[in-house]
Amino acid sequence: MSSHVADKCTQFGQHMRREHFAFHPNYTPLNNGSYGAFPAAVRDHQRNLQDCIEARSDPFIRFRIPDLLVKSRAAAAKLLGAPVDDVVFVPNATTAINTVLRNLEFVEGDTILYFSTAYGACEKTIKYICETTPARSRCIDVTFPSDDTALDRLFRHTIQDVQLHGRKAKIAMFDTVVTFPGVRLPWEKLVKACQDLEVLSLIDGAHGIGHINLTHLATAGPDFFTSNCYKWLYTPRGCAVFYVPFRNQHMIRSSLPTSHGFQTAAEEDVDGSLSITQCPGRFADLFNWVATVDQTPYLCIPEAIKFREDVCGGEDRIRDHCFSLARKGGLVVAETLGTEVMQDSRSVLDQCCFTNVRLPLDFHPPGMSHAGVQEGLDPTEGPTIVNWIMHHLMYDFDTWIPGKYYNGAIWVRLSAQTYLEIEDFKWAAEILQKLCERASKGEWRSKLNS
Repeated sequence: MSSHVADKCTQFGQHMRREHFAFHPNYTPLNNGSYGAFPAAVRDHQRNLQDCIEARSDPFIRFRIPDLLVKSRAAAAKLLGAPVDDVVFVPNATTAINTVLRNLEFVEGDTILYFSTAYGACEKTIKYICETTPARSRCIDVTFPSDDTALDRLFRHTIQDVQLHGRKAKIAMFDTVVTFPGVRLPWEKLVKACQDLEVLSLIDGAHGIGHINLTHLATAGPDFFTSNCYKWLYTPRGCAVFYVPFRNQHMIRSSLPTSHGFQTAAEEDVDGSLSITQCPGRFADLFNWVATVDQTPYLCIPEAIKFREDVCGGEDRIRDHCFSLARKGGLVVAETLGTEVMQDSRSVLDQCCFTNVRLPLDFHPPGMSHAGVQEGLDPTEGPTIVNWIMHHLMYDFDTWIPGKYYNGAIWVRLSAQTYLEIEDFKWAAEILQKLCERASKGEWRSKLNS
């Protein structure tokens, strides 16, 4: 980006937060990853759309919204490097994951693979499918930090192991960026592994669009992909993009819930010709009207992209700021706490808008003592201490930083965004340090028993 364009852009950090977002002045938004945020310009655009609907509901909903949906789909498709006919909208990534898994036909011997870091709702969807169909699941246990090459090797080995035991690896689900810990996965390599081993690939890219560069997605060739737009692209909640390449659209016969776009098998094969679900545009027809819902979040995508270009300076400038802030901010927090950030040897995990920092709380199994005094905290108490810290972050400091007892320690995940700056991470380090000191003294235990 030229210096001239950069000069016209709004300064990132607290200035951006004050001028363009609706956060309460006392609230420090360090957790963009959960629910995202959208600027006032997009909020105003959505409210205008809602006003138009209320003014003339039938003409606007029946005739105007379909045209606006096409424009939004085209805008989203460009960010994925995909044809517009391969892209539709659903309320969230969980809905898309359910749509894929509930449309596929599973037979005896089929196996669904996923990593142990899969998002909880998606993992439960797999478990439900396995309860209601002949399919079985295989969870691939992975602990981060992990090297990309090792992860790819483990993934391929697990697929081959399933096949060696006489089962079919039907589909594998994995992330672009893991929810917790917040680390980037080598999703391109995992897609290639699926292609090599003839396994369907299902990408839960909840943290994808507006977060990492996905303009090569269609070229990489996943079988199914979804990504929440409300998390990182600055659209209202809920809004997610759902990408299915033309070659696989015949597998998606119904939206979720089934609605007006569905056609029975008899209707699809009236003349014995090619299934209508394989005709260009048919996939979009399935999702254009899935019951009566507020579709205005979908229609805000062009406005969100416009804000990102005109005010923020474009996708590259946003990513450069957020990636850099996440790395520098994580180091500041770790240095203050005297701990570490989660990183792999090739510095690939942190190529995203998250940073993960270990808290200075030591855990040791019961019985490990010195001079009769228990050393460290009991690992079984880890989740309880996390909940205590999270509670006080919200009610004492008016912020939220996701934490988890993970691999023998408590880690926190901080998000970087255009409305944050290094001072926000310094502040986070200070309050985390205070809470860790209180936790080390057992305050969490006394509060729990009070």
